[in-house]
Amino acid sequence: MDNSSHVLLKVENLTVNYGAIRALRSVSFEVMQGEIITLIGANGAGKTTTLHAISNIIKKSQGAVIFDDVNISSMPPDKIVSAGLVQVPEGRRIFGNLSVRDNLEMGAYTRSDPIREDMEKVFVIFPRLKERIKQMAGTLSGGEQQMLAMGRALMAKPRLLLLDEPSMGLAPILVDEIFSVIKNINDSGTTVLLVEQNAYKALATASRAYILETGEIVKSGRAADLLKDEAVKAAYLGG
Repeated sequence: MDNSSHVLLKVENLTVNYGAIRALRSVSFEVMQGEIITLIGANGAGKTTTLHAISNIIKKSQGAVIFDDVNISSMPPDKIVSAGLVQVPEGRRIFGNLSVRDNLEMGAYTRSDPIREDMEKVFVIFPRLKERIKQMAGTLSGGEQQMLAMGRALMAKPRLLLLDEPSMGLAPILVDEIFSVIKNINDSGTTVLLVEQNAYKALATASRAYILETGEIVKSGRAADLLKDEAVKAAYLGG
C-alpha cells in the first residue's frame, strides 16, 4: 500500500529564541510517510535546533508540531518516543560503560512488549553489532558507535527517525556504509528526517530537501533538482 500521500509530520511556524537570539524563525515543512527528507545548511543554521524542537527537548517560542495528525507540541519527550518519533542525537550519546546489548535494550525502554525479534532485526542491519554484543560500547570505533546509536533508536520501533549528523567524524568508506543503511531503514518502512553536514550525500539519498539559513527555510524542492541547482552547488557542494 502506498502511504506516501499521508503527511506524517507537519511543522508549522516553528520559532525558537535563545534569550535575545532568534535561532529559528517561522520554520514550516512537511514530511510524508515513506520519505527521506533532509535539512541542509551551514553550521549554526538551526538544523539541530529544529530536531530538538520537534522532539520537545528544547522549548518552542511559538509554532506547532503535528505528528500523525496529533499535536505533540507540548508532549513530554519520552511520550513522543512512545508515539513513534525517535531521534538519534549528534555525537551518538551512547552509554560507553554499558555493553552493546545493554545499549540496545535501553533503546526499548518505552516499550512493554517483547524485544528479541527487534534486536535480531537490528543485527541483520548491523551484523558488526552482533559480533560485539558483549563488548563495552565505549570501546567501539566511531563508525560502530554510530551504528549502535542508530540500532538503539530502531529498538523503539520508530515510524519517523530523526538523524542528526550521522556521518560526522567518520571516514569516507564508513560514510557510504551509513548512508546505505539509512536507505535500507527507509526501504523497510521507516520514514527519515535527516540533518547532515555532507550536503552532497544527503541530497543524493533524500527524496526532498529543505535548506536552512540563519534559522529560516530559504529553499526547498526535490533533492535531485537541488543537486543540480547552481546556487546550492556554490553554497553547499563546493562549486
